[in-house]
Amino acid sequence: MQPDPTTSEVPHVVVGGGVVGAATAYTLTARGERVLLVEQHGRGHHEGSSHGATRIFRQGYADPEYVDLTTRALALWDALEARSGTTLLDRTGAVDHGRPEVVDAIAAALASAGIPHESLTTDEAAARWPGIAFEGRVLTHATAGRIRSADAIEVFLTLAERTGLAELRFDTRVTAIEDHGDDVTVSLGDGTSVRTPSLVAAVGSWAPTLVGALLAARGARLPAVRVTQEQPAHFPSHLPDTAWPSFVHWADGDDVYGLLTPGEGVKVGFHGTGPVVDPDARDHRPVAAEVERLQAYVARWVPGVDASRPSLISCLYDTTPDEDFVIDRRGPLTVATGFSGHGFKFAPLLGELVADLATGGEPHPRFAL
Repeated sequence: MQPDPTTSEVPHVVVGGGVVGAATAYTLTARGERVLLVEQHGRGHHEGSSHGATRIFRQGYADPEYVDLTTRALALWDALEARSGTTLLDRTGAVDHGRPEVVDAIAAALASAGIPHESLTTDEAAARWPGIAFEGRVLTHATAGRIRSADAIEVFLTLAERTGLAELRFDTRVTAIEDHGDDVTVSLGDGTSVRTPSLVAAVGSWAPTLVGALLAARGARLPAVRVTQEQPAHFPSHLPDTAWPSFVHWADGDDVYGLLTPGEGVKVGFHGTGPVVDPDARDHRPVAAEVERLQAYVARWVPGVDASRPSLISCLYDTTPDEDFVIDRRGPLTVATGFSGHGFKFAPLLGELVADLATGGEPHPRFAL
């Protein structure tokens, strides 16, 4: 029987060109592995969770394990900047305020990890950052800031390409996956197929539909990944860029995050409150009542911006019940999903964790299925 000329073989197929897929392709090629990356949308697309110019980097977790992961990620961000010659992390500092039990727990975790931080009164914080109104406890740490997220994805992809070991195919959808036991055949929308012993599904919100059944057939189940359409917004600021740290308000209602996106305004959003959607059938249209609620919040708590002029954003969250990530392998399939609105800051570390699995390593116990 003659081999199918439309089927090729490659050591690793990475599905997903967002930040986790891009970081994984970068890490694998840096280790000398050959990779095909396929992405159903265009390069730098706006259909998933990774798009936009900025994301928060912060070490302010109440969970010591996540604090440790931020320290590991920070070292990898520094290494990536050095290798690429590109600034990717602007250390503006971060401020947490609100519910005392949460802020105090964050302070304790930072102290345990030896990360310098400072507690302030609300008056001291308002004098330092007049664009924000504060309540409850206030905590700041200087190692935090904002990631130049669009630039980061492009750096991961470009460095992978430069090795000569990566082929990147955009606007190429996976139409089927056939499990052979030790390897899989991945059928693509361009009419070709690829056989591989290592398929990485770094597809975020698309994981349940793309690989849920394949995992179930191997005796593993994804947690209930809740896919929502979130709608933060940029608001114009009348303060200088240097006036803005990244910030999280641990409010009595929904938690809120914010940071400056230079040239676009201050991005403010509720954490994980959007409607459940099908990632292939979302309309990107804002929920009017939620826009009004966000504007009311901003008018009260972010006096350094014009709350009446939001520039709305639409993005996806793929959230697990405990907001822990899912990074694990079954047979030839490695899955990465459930980043729950807080994964981007860990991107170079996530690339390492996923690449470890794809090359035969063990999963991080916290993120195993």
